[in-house]
Amino acid sequence: MAPIRTLIVDDMPPARRRIRRQLERAADFEVVGECGDGASAIGSIKSLRPDLVFLDVQMPEVDGFGVVAALEPENRPAILFVTAHDEHALRAFEVHALDYLLKPFDVERFDHALQRARDQLRLRDQSIDQRLDALLAQLRPESRWLRRVAVKTRGRTRVVAVDDIDWIGAEGNYLSLHAGGEAHLIRETMSAFERQLDPERFVRIHRSTIVNLDRVRELTPLFNADHSVLLKDGTELTLSRSYHDKLKALLGDI
Repeated sequence: MAPIRTLIVDDMPPARRRIRRQLERAADFEVVGECGDGASAIGSIKSLRPDLVFLDVQMPEVDGFGVVAALEPENRPAILFVTAHDEHALRAFEVHALDYLLKPFDVERFDHALQRARDQLRLRDQSIDQRLDALLAQLRPESRWLRRVAVKTRGRTRVVAVDDIDWIGAEGNYLSLHAGGEAHLIRETMSAFERQLDPERFVRIHRSTIVNLDRVRELTPLFNADHSVLLKDGTELTLSRSYHDKLKALLGDI
């Protein structure tokens, strides 16, 4: 039987080392990578396609729940949450019957979690995904929405506040984040990024465009049932008729 390909995600190097050491005792698990933040975890999960992810809940910028929300459900690996003492999160895991490791964990508890992971992967229980989606919905207060985006350019990393984004456009395998007259490229899909944004503030107006509602100045009907969307900085975008109803619900009759 092929080993269970495992990715370790935690912003604390000692925590990653401890999980790796424990996994070395299990011959049927293979560590394929480590990540120290949520943004790199999303990319590694998509590229490495692990079977199982040890996922820290408490991470800056993009936390563990943000990582899961950014993944397409059909491509989501088995998730084993790792968390410090957080009564709210622990109650949620227990209500939805999802396994977790509470830091600091002992060998017995770790081995129990590994067996649960083996069982989950063997059975491919679809109810796990349903419970995970319900967990995300429960733990999705405003603070869970993405607040910052790390943009790498010319060997540097720049942090862009989501509040500063005016609109987002698709450019091949990348997204262009337009903020304050500047554009920043990130490698991400439109659907995955949309799920990380507050839907009361950011809305899809076209298959390749998301707009910050706070930046919208006016809308003008076009001849083919589409609309022209004028932003406060003078940018003109197109509201496709297929996204009209969603925007109408947020802005009122248009």
